[in-house]
Amino acid sequence: MKQLIVAGALSCALALAQRSGPPDPAQFTEMRVNRLAETLSLTADQKTKATAIFTEAATASQELRESTRSTRESLNNAIEQNNAVAIDQFSADLGRISGQMTAIESKAEAAFYALLTAEQRGKYQVGRMGGGPGGPGMGRFGPPPDGDAGARRQRR
Repeated sequence: MKQLIVAGALSCALALAQRSGPPDPAQFTEMRVNRLAETLSLTADQKTKATAIFTEAATASQELRESTRSTRESLNNAIEQNNAVAIDQFSADLGRISGQMTAIESKAEAAFYALLTAEQRGKYQVGRMGGGPGGPGMGRFGPPPDGDAGARRQRR
C-alpha cells in the first residue's frame, strides 16, 4: 500500500516538474470547461459547445496578448527614457487592447450563458458572484444584478 502511495506521489511530482509555466490556451480551456461541467452538471453537448466557445475566444485574443506584451515592453522603455508622449501613447494602446480583450471574453461568457438551463444559470450566478476576483459580492463583471455593491457595503 505504501509503495502505491509513493508511486502516485512520484507520478504527480514528475508531471508537475515537466509542466513549464502556465497552461497553454487549449489546456486552460479544457480545465475551465471541466470545472464548469462539474459545477453546473453540463451535458455532453453543452461541454462540446462550451469548449468551442472558449477555444474561439482564446484564439481571437491570442494576437491581443502578444500585442500587450510588446506594448508593455515599449512602455517600460518609454518610462526608462522619461518620454511622456510615448508613455501616454503606449498607455492608451494598452487601454484599447484591454477593451478589445474584455469584449472578446464577455461575448464568450454571453454565448456560454445562453447554453445554460435556468437551474444552471442560478448556480453559475452563485459561482461568479461569490468571493471571486472582486471580493465577496463582486463578480467578474461588477456588482450582482440584484443591487448596488456599494449600498451593500454600507449596510454591513
